[in-house]
Amino acid sequence: MLRLIGAHMGSLASGDLARRCRDGLAHSTDTWAARKRDLTAQSSSRWAGSVTSSTHDQWGLSRRAQWQHLQSLTAGIGTVRYRLSLPVGDKGATGRPGGYRSRHEWFCKTRRLAILEAEYQRVSAERAAGRVSVVRGGRRLFNQRHNLDAAGRTEAGWRAEWEAARWFLTADGESGKRWGNETIRVTPDGQISIKLPAPLAEYANARHGRYVLAARVSFPHRGAEWRDRIAANRAVSYRIHLDVTRSRWYLDASWTRKDLPIVPLDSLRAGGVVGVNTNADHLAAWLLDEHGNPIGRPRRFGYDLTGTATHRDAQLRHALTRLLHWAKRTGVQAIAIEDLDFTHSTTREKHGRNKRFRQLISGIPTGRLRARLLSMCAEAGLGVIAVDPAYTSKWGAQHWHKPATSKKPAATRHEAASVAIGRRALGHRIRRRTALPPHDQSDRAGHRTAQAGHDDRGREGPRPRSPGPPTRSVGAERGVNAEDQDAQHRSERPTEPLQATLSP
Repeated sequence: MLRLIGAHMGSLASGDLARRCRDGLAHSTDTWAARKRDLTAQSSSRWAGSVTSSTHDQWGLSRRAQWQHLQSLTAGIGTVRYRLSLPVGDKGATGRPGGYRSRHEWFCKTRRLAILEAEYQRVSAERAAGRVSVVRGGRRLFNQRHNLDAAGRTEAGWRAEWEAARWFLTADGESGKRWGNETIRVTPDGQISIKLPAPLAEYANARHGRYVLAARVSFPHRGAEWRDRIAANRAVSYRIHLDVTRSRWYLDASWTRKDLPIVPLDSLRAGGVVGVNTNADHLAAWLLDEHGNPIGRPRRFGYDLTGTATHRDAQLRHALTRLLHWAKRTGVQAIAIEDLDFTHSTTREKHGRNKRFRQLISGIPTGRLRARLLSMCAEAGLGVIAVDPAYTSKWGAQHWHKPATSKKPAATRHEAASVAIGRRALGHRIRRRTALPPHDQSDRAGHRTAQAGHDDRGREGPRPRSPGPPTRSVGAERGVNAEDQDAQHRSERPTEPLQATLSP
């Protein structure tokens, strides 16, 4: 019955998606209502609502991916044009690439520029016309059909997985309805019943055209929260899918939290934060108190982002779960993380032949990590502070790597960067105060390296007047550059503006 329902609704979903793509930018509430009316006659009103909602999400996702592709093409075209304008063999400088190494490479890049510009024109025309490319079942699985030997599949195995991927067994929930969903209903004891589409009503084994499955379902993860929702008849969305490899059916339950409270930034900073540095294979985290001092030893949460998308997602969720459990035990109210975006850094045009470095940047899960962290922190009751990522790794290694390695085991540069991220989230400058001068040079040895309060006026101001004869050629009360800290020998400006956004 699940195969029969999934195949029928899957064919309706495919036709609705094709119709939505033909509408393009001419889509409106009237065309949406017309599509839903046509689907209702072949299924039911609630099934039709779930299909049209899923179609809308698929089209919007493809539209956003198209925009990201245009951004990547724009970055690549700009980089190639800039490097072509430089003399051959130009070394470049910090922050900008140099010219190409030979005339042959320069000529090949002119051809590459023509290809990128043609691709940009094609994608721009498609976007202006509202055309998108969507493959129900997945483009990766679709392309494997043409090379089954390289994919290690048989035709029968591929066909079974392709059909299962194109089935549609998803039902949106409704608040106020019995158990939170009228289409796929799950009782507190795990009994599943499905409202059959109109053409399949003859197969019903229960009242009101419903089919009750013999198997029962249980939710080991967050099952208590699910029971509380359905007991109050609050909306719960269900999705049934088949794992062809294991020959097992699964049912997923999901719901949306609304009206999440907005916590003030000062409240999140109270009690310190956990600074997190994102890397290609692990998360480096360190607990900081409210004054910006690292406490205890750093923590490392590794993950392996190779393999299928499902495996990568599971690895990321497992690492974030361990991070949140540790953050809850420390008692902090927020996690500080960099607002990273490598859209313009993953193109082959910027880093040239350095393929390993491009793969390293592409492997850092910035977008997926941000989305997962926000949703999981909302469930855990923690806030997220996103900070400007500028120079956090460089200044963290410069000012915190050596002090952090005074004890064993030695801290890494990534863990030092997590201290810099946490300090920026707390509103403190990243650098540590300079070491105290030797004896008999304006003052005696003291505690200049100790952290001062955030609102202490004198922590970077002029030194107090010291009685006694003048030293050198200036007065004893102050040096030439005592107040102009930028003129002193520093590795950067004394302060960096905090650029933080608060998300629930």
